[in-house]
Amino acid sequence: MATIGSKARQFWHHPAGPKTIHFWAPTFKWGISIANVADFKRPAEQVSYPQQCAVTATGLIWSRFATQITPVNYNLLTVNVFMAITGMYQLSRKISAGSSEPEIAASSPASSAAVAGAGPQVPLEVPSSK
Repeated sequence: MATIGSKARQFWHHPAGPKTIHFWAPTFKWGISIANVADFKRPAEQVSYPQQCAVTATGLIWSRFATQITPVNYNLLTVNVFMAITGMYQLSRKISAGSSEPEIAASSPASSAAVAGAGPQVPLEVPSSK
């Protein structure tokens, strides 16, 4: 039976252990997944299609990659599977919210300016030709 010290030593000296970038890169990548979970509270209308497509694609692509490298990096695999799942969930929220609510707000000029991030709309004065 292995002791805790020998298990810790094996972990420390592992090719994907904490002495390598192969440990720290996926560990910090968990921050993206945690932020995505925190965004579950946001209204679905505020979820970004491009961002969630990128999170989902990254998760799927790198999950496959994590299984093909030697040694298999389980930290990289789990964070990317989690990223893909949270991205797909956010996309499903966005799609279902978009299909169930009509686009009334987009038709009014005031709301389209607010969506575009512009300030209040001020009518332009056209100089008269004298």
